[in-house]
Amino acid sequence: MRTTLAKQMGWTRIGTAFRRCSVGFLNTSRQRRPPSAAIHSHQMSTDAQSIAARLNSAGFIRSQGFIGGKWTDAYDGKTIEVQDPATGEIITNVSCMGRSETNDAIASAHDAFLSWSKLTASERSKCLRKWYDLLMAHKEELGQLMTLEQGKPLKEAIGEVSYGASFVEFYAEEAKRVYGDIIPPTFPDRRLFVLKQPVGVVGAVTPWNFPLAMITRKVAPALACGCTVVVKPSELTPLTALAAAELSIQAGIPPGAVNVVMGNAPEIGDALLASPQVRKITFTGSTAVGKKLMAGAAETVKKVSLELGGNAPCVVFDDADLDVALKGTLATKFRNSGQTCVCANRILVQEGIYEKFAHAFSNAVESMKVGNGFGDGVVQGPLINDAAVHKVSFLFSFAIYGAKVRIGGKRHSLGMTFYEPTVITEVNSDMLISREEVFGPVAPLLKFKTEEEAIRMANDTNAGLAAYIFTTNIQRSWRVSEALEYGLVGVNEGLISTEVAPFGGVKQSGLGREGSKYGMDEYLEIKYVCLGNMS
Repeated sequence: MRTTLAKQMGWTRIGTAFRRCSVGFLNTSRQRRPPSAAIHSHQMSTDAQSIAARLNSAGFIRSQGFIGGKWTDAYDGKTIEVQDPATGEIITNVSCMGRSETNDAIASAHDAFLSWSKLTASERSKCLRKWYDLLMAHKEELGQLMTLEQGKPLKEAIGEVSYGASFVEFYAEEAKRVYGDIIPPTFPDRRLFVLKQPVGVVGAVTPWNFPLAMITRKVAPALACGCTVVVKPSELTPLTALAAAELSIQAGIPPGAVNVVMGNAPEIGDALLASPQVRKITFTGSTAVGKKLMAGAAETVKKVSLELGGNAPCVVFDDADLDVALKGTLATKFRNSGQTCVCANRILVQEGIYEKFAHAFSNAVESMKVGNGFGDGVVQGPLINDAAVHKVSFLFSFAIYGAKVRIGGKRHSLGMTFYEPTVITEVNSDMLISREEVFGPVAPLLKFKTEEEAIRMANDTNAGLAAYIFTTNIQRSWRVSEALEYGLVGVNEGLISTEVAPFGGVKQSGLGREGSKYGMDEYLEIKYVCLGNMS
């Protein structure tokens, strides 16, 4: 019988564990590890156990939802397991909430909005700055917690904490820069001006691949504008969200301004969509779920911003600096085990450099260390769950007919949810692996002849989130950047996200922008005021 980490540490298991889809409001089962994988599984390492025990004793592992500033059990007592994806061990069980808890969270957020929105921008800014300070003061603990529940290497997890906190710091300052406007009047006795006001209660639905940054990128600008928020984190990674919520209260952000509910995704989603008090939905996740949210939000005509799936091309031209291209492509393909919406999904290499690049790239990938995120020198951790491994394996199985496998291509010898870093050459645009978002450590290399062909291949998709090009020709970099139908373009760089620049896609990759000064507009309403008889 499996011994859970929760039992080893004396934590109480309440009720029945429920499992839901990780990325949205689809009522599908979260798969258990198959027996074939179980024989390769490892007990949670002693280091991981001691880290978990330390985090628990320090109050960083929370098992309840957060409503109106209070830690709250699910009203029916149900819970859901949170597993370590590297081992399959249960870290803890958290409350499995639904419609009733979400409605109460919305009511708390609405009550808090009445006072939070009336504070001066400077007062809100001070609270956000304090929250940033606390996040950074505890970045080691938050990073460890993230590695436990999400699996990414510890160094990468701590880096995400710094990245996520940067949005809180940035929007603490932007809170003081919500400017209106004065319009020259069309009649001499009138005065016309424009106000920007907070939209109200925000429902924020976030994914498992960035358990902190995708929350702060939404919550920080919302709070800065004067909005309040109900956060629904992924059921796979709720612990980081709950820890961040605790720090928000310590920072002086008032009860009800930030609420966290997790568990029954369909019920939570339906409650957020149905409530007339929720005036804004912001979502990061799959395109399919985003479309359903958009349709549901139409019933009450909510503002919607969506950051959806991608099919990012990485275009390497003959004139590229090979070392720069290799470094950038490795970074954009394999960060977070390939589980990001901006990861290079297709690597397009010009024919003159194709073989040289493929050889060097394969050698670099082969040297990557795969393992538990707490291991020394590990650069690739596990995939989030077995369903993710099956998806990668499914897409790979179609690619092997006609393509050439340079390295990898199967579940890693570590077993569980580990998958070998994989490079495939001689791939063409018609293959399923070129059409679908892989969301895993598989790099398909496609060949092109001309700049025009590269642009056509890159744009031949319904997605339009991120794209990358590598060239030393400045004129080409401008031409191609302007021609690519994507919201983000990296030139000679594979990691381009930053709090000071707008993040978002075109076509079916989403609506709206996050980050930068433009991210504030997503949480503001514009009001025109006309003063008459002013002569």
